[in-house]
Amino acid sequence: MAKVEVPMPKMGESITEGTVIVWHKKEGDPVELDETLLEIGTDKVDTDVPAPAAGVVGKIFTPEGETVPVGHVIAVIHTEETTPEPTSSDSSPPPPAASMVEDTPVVMPKMGESITEGTVIAWHKKEGDSVELDETLLEIGTDKVDTDVPAPAAGIVRTILVPEGETVDVGTTIAIIGAEGSANTPVVASPSESVSEPEPAPEPELPEPSEPEGARHLEDGRFLSPLVRSIAETENISREELAGIKGSGRSGRITKKDLVDHLESRKGAPSPKPKKKVLSPARKTPAPQDSGRKGDRVEVIQMDRMRQLIAEHMTKSRRIAAHVTSFAEVDATRLVRIREANKEAFYARDGVKLTYAPFLIYAAVEALRDFPLLNSSVEGDKIIVRKDHHIGVAVALEQSGLIVPVIRNAGRLSITGLAHAANDLAHRARASELLPDDLQGGTFTLTNVGSLGSLMGTPIILQPQVAILATGTIIKRPVVIEHPDHGDTIAIRHMMVLSLSYDHRIIDGAMGIAFLRRCSEVIENLDPDMEL
Repeated sequence: MAKVEVPMPKMGESITEGTVIVWHKKEGDPVELDETLLEIGTDKVDTDVPAPAAGVVGKIFTPEGETVPVGHVIAVIHTEETTPEPTSSDSSPPPPAASMVEDTPVVMPKMGESITEGTVIAWHKKEGDSVELDETLLEIGTDKVDTDVPAPAAGIVRTILVPEGETVDVGTTIAIIGAEGSANTPVVASPSESVSEPEPAPEPELPEPSEPEGARHLEDGRFLSPLVRSIAETENISREELAGIKGSGRSGRITKKDLVDHLESRKGAPSPKPKKKVLSPARKTPAPQDSGRKGDRVEVIQMDRMRQLIAEHMTKSRRIAAHVTSFAEVDATRLVRIREANKEAFYARDGVKLTYAPFLIYAAVEALRDFPLLNSSVEGDKIIVRKDHHIGVAVALEQSGLIVPVIRNAGRLSITGLAHAANDLAHRARASELLPDDLQGGTFTLTNVGSLGSLMGTPIILQPQVAILATGTIIKRPVVIEHPDHGDTIAIRHMMVLSLSYDHRIIDGAMGIAFLRRCSEVIENLDPDMEL
């Protein structure tokens, strides 16, 4: 008999340990290649671990509920001898414990510099299906873009490690592709007859867990995986509330799905109140209802992934940056006249509508040249001033939500170049045809709240940038015009409000307001004969 070790697998670059949730086999049980051997959990995901070889489960070193480092041997599988015994053990180097038929791992790809994790949206193949090189294997989503992932090799989909809907770190193995026509059976070298099975190496001493052992189990003995504990802590679910959840896992264990379903079911219901000792009789009063009066009609809407990501990013930005918003009123009459005078000829020449966007981007870049600190980002205690102007332009999507594609090197483009770039990105954003690079590397952002009829806004900074400019709707109204020679007169002008939100950790109010004044000057003094 030979021996194949079963290590605690590495489920992602940032994962350093795993917890054995449940063993599906016990010592002495037969097991087939790729049959589920156990279930493990990390603070990111719970997953099944397939057997790396066919044979009999020997010693199980790590019991259920115990957490060990990645790579730690948690069990061994005894396999039948599959190669002839060498004639002389002295003349040959010791053979490896097992050499597997080469498989191709499929990892969660890195879709951009700032992307650290991805979500499996849909598998286009299931276990056992054949797949060709570069054939679409699955669809993934990040907080920036959804995209198809091609197969890195031709073969058979042996194992899918990450189910649909799960989010894992970049670099995590999400599936295994085996060579087509191979049995995917480990080829195990047999030891010499004179060598007895060695005793398992002593386990390294592990640091004491940072949480008490009792925190991993409910009072009824059910094990709580790291993922479930993490969700419960985030959602402020007490242990008493957890104990009341019916688990769908083995032995009634609570899974992530059970917890998500429970959170959905308790929406609109009054929060459970802790029990208190009553010192004296008191008249009972009804508990307040969080969702209104009892019997009120409500509709519970599950946020889609786009809305969840927007919520996460917006609250994160408000938590990180010291937001301040300043406003400036701009006379946009000259801007309106230039556009009106050129829009028909521009469309006939370029096939693109001439909007206000390229002029506003131009004004923002001119102001950024004078105030480069607004074209920066924060990394720890360092301010990174960006020399190139990559301008993000917020695009509202037809279904729901918004996305911010980036115009690269906007300062090098003419009004025509900016118009083409903005139109192309907006069109591809609404058609879900953006590439990952289209959403990376922005240094400053513009959002046009005026297109929706808003006079002004208080936009939230897109991290790790330090400022965002909102442009309001342009309206005609009477304005006092000062003439040095003729005094004050009243005229009908096209007016617009600019709103600048900036990070007060880096940008003081004086600089933020000066930036707005510079934007206003550029817009108010556009050359009617400027080359478009």
